[in-house]
Order: sequence, then C-alpha cells, then structure tokens
Amino acid sequence: MAQTILSFKLEKTDETISAHAGLALLGEYMRGLRVEEHLDRALPAPGSGAGYKPSQFVLPLLLMLNGGGRSLEDLRQIRSDEGLKRLLELDDMPSSDATGDWLKRMGEGKGLLGLAGVNRGLLKRALKHDGIKEYTLDIDATQIIAEKDEAKWTYKGERGYMPIVGHLAENGLVVGDEFREGNESPGSRNLEFVKHSRRQMPKGKRIKNLRADSASYQASIFNYCEEKGIKFAIGADLDEGVQKSIGTIKADKWEAYGDGQIAETIHSMNKTDKAFRLIVIRHATQGEMFGETRYRYTVIGSNRRENAKETVKWYNQRGEASENRIKELKIGFGMERMPCGTMKANAVFFRIGVMAYNVFVMFKRSTLPAEWRRQQVQTVRWRLYQTAGKVVEHARQLMLKVSGTAFSLFEEVRTRCAEFFWISPSPA
Repeated sequence: MAQTILSFKLEKTDETISAHAGLALLGEYMRGLRVEEHLDRALPAPGSGAGYKPSQFVLPLLLMLNGGGRSLEDLRQIRSDEGLKRLLELDDMPSSDATGDWLKRMGEGKGLLGLAGVNRGLLKRALKHDGIKEYTLDIDATQIIAEKDEAKWTYKGERGYMPIVGHLAENGLVVGDEFREGNESPGSRNLEFVKHSRRQMPKGKRIKNLRADSASYQASIFNYCEEKGIKFAIGADLDEGVQKSIGTIKADKWEAYGDGQIAETIHSMNKTDKAFRLIVIRHATQGEMFGETRYRYTVIGSNRRENAKETVKWYNQRGEASENRIKELKIGFGMERMPCGTMKANAVFFRIGVMAYNVFVMFKRSTLPAEWRRQQVQTVRWRLYQTAGKVVEHARQLMLKVSGTAFSLFEEVRTRCAEFFWISPSPA
C-alpha cells in the first residue's frame, strides 16, 4: 500500500449511500407541489411511447441546479447518486447529451410558453396564503457573458445575452423573465414585460408598485402605471428636458440629504398623459477652474405621494429586492453561463433556472426554520443538501439514515412539508 499523510484506510462498500441526501427533502417538496404533473401537462409530450417525458428532463435539472451543478455535464452527479434516485423514484434519467437536444427542441417549439405556465402555477401556490394582495414589482436587465458563435455583443462590450427579470419584492419570487439577445437595449419592450408580469399574477393578487432603473424611463410605462393605478419610482435619464426641470428648482428648495442635497419638481415627457414628480439628489464636485462648484445628479421619476426622502428610501431598496436576487439567480443557480449553442435553447435553460430558484425560495419559506429564511442557496447546500445519508430497506420500508446532528433538522423539514401541503391543498 502506498504511504499516505494520514493513517486512515479506504475501502469500497456496496451499501447505497447518497452524498446529497438533503436534496431528497427538496425532491419531496416538489412532489408535493405536483411539479412533475404540471410539467408533463404543460410541455410537449415525447414523440413515441419509448421517449422521456418532459418531467424526466426537468426534474433532474431542478435538482442539479439546486445542488450546485453548473453545466449539463453535472447531471452525471444526479445520475450516479443511486441513493437519491431511489428515494425520489427517479428510475430512468436521460443523458446530458439527450437533455441538451431536448432543450433545443423546446426552444424551437412551445417550451418557453409551457414553462411560463408551470411557473404561474407555482406562484399561485406560493402566494395563496401569504396574506398579501398587493405587491411590488422590481425589474432589471442583467448581462450573461457567453462565448457562443450566435451570441451578440452587449452594450458593455461583451458577447452574450441580456435577459430581463422581474421579482416580487415581498418574497423574492421571480414573476417574469425574458431571455434576450445581447445587443438588445435594456429598455427594449419593457412595457410588454411589465404587462407579462402582471398577467403571471394569480387571481386576487395584483402588482401595486413598480421600481426600475432608467432603462424603464419611458412615457408608455408611466402612462400604463397611471391607467392601472400602479405607484412607481423609476430612475430618470439626464436628458435635456430633465436638466431644464432641475434648473427651475430654486436655491431655497434644496434640503440636506446625507452628504448631498435633495429637492423635487414637477416634470412631464412629450408623450406622458400626466405630469409626475422629479426627485433630484445632487452631490457637489469641485470644478477645475476658480473653485467653481459643480454637481452630479441622481434623478427619480415618481407618482408616489410621500415626501421625497421616503420615496428615495423606498426606491433604494431595489438593491436588496432586485439586484442581489438577480445575483443569486445567476451565481447561486448557475445562470451566469449558458450550456447550449443556440439562443432559443438557452432561453429554455434560463427559464428552468428561474423555476429552480423559485422552488428554492418556496421550499425555504415553507419548510426551513425561521432563522434559515434569509440564507442564500450556497449556505443551504453546505448545511442541508450536501448531508450524506445511507439508504436501506427493512421490512419493505425504505429508510434514509443520517447523522444524529442532521436528524432533527430533516425531521422538522419533513413535518413542515407535510403540514404545508395539508393546509394548502394543490389547486385543481
């Protein structure tokens, strides 16, 4: 035997052991959500009786992305985990290559539409008993770098894609997503995206507030919000009209605000039906000649009615509610890289990534202890998903054995899971 640094020995075992026993809890939760049934009903069926059902492609991807996989090749970790597959009754799984081919077929067909319907069903379940009727929508575009022949150059000078994502601020769930070419403007079709996000909301729930950056500083969006009774705060472009409005603010109207000053005025664009508030924050910068004071400005357009400082405070919550959650989607769930050579196939993969993210948010809020609710997925992986377990069968009863330190947490999660689905029966 070769000499080693530490004295322990290695031995093979024929026992069924899972390195990702905690993922079985997530899989059980997805079974309670009837994700498998919804996928098979919403997505195109296989061309023959011998083909894989849509759920047989998507469920392993949801597990893989939650477990930390970054590429289609990482599906091998799920395929090789006999213990996990046995617990979740994953008898047969397609290969990584077959999954890639399926993504391409779904991209060319009705895959995106079907997945949007499944996500709408998840939202219905998630929002049903939360006691909230009116929500805040945060929208933002984000760059994904992709060295693909088909990928276009973004405005940041990288080849890739520029998807837009809409979060509900109150719970972090993604209500809408659209995968876009890299050369599309971040402001392209944003009104259509807001409308799509509103349509995704279940009956009895509505978008009451909207926050967005200057890519959404568009008269059509302002008019739509006024028509639908949506309160908004949207970053403004420093165009000629805005600069003229800032110039009308009298000196005595500026108030101290942090290390700068704040004031507001009334403004309108050529095509807005109503005037709106223009909230301006300025910070002094030293001019190059004669000590002249110059300013850099941050401007927000809004129809909210509280004082300017409160509106800015509310608008600035986008950092947590949108930007950090997009970072979690991209880095936490592997959406910072795309596996396929075509834009349409990657759009399907991205929407599955959104579903993986939403399932995680629901699982965390529904079953994990309260102190876990703000944890990112990488922490849940380390503390729960990557728990080792032994799968045994005794007296025709399948059992998962975990360490004593993990047992109480596993038991609590399963109890909460059962209670959640007993209290909140699945929608018809």
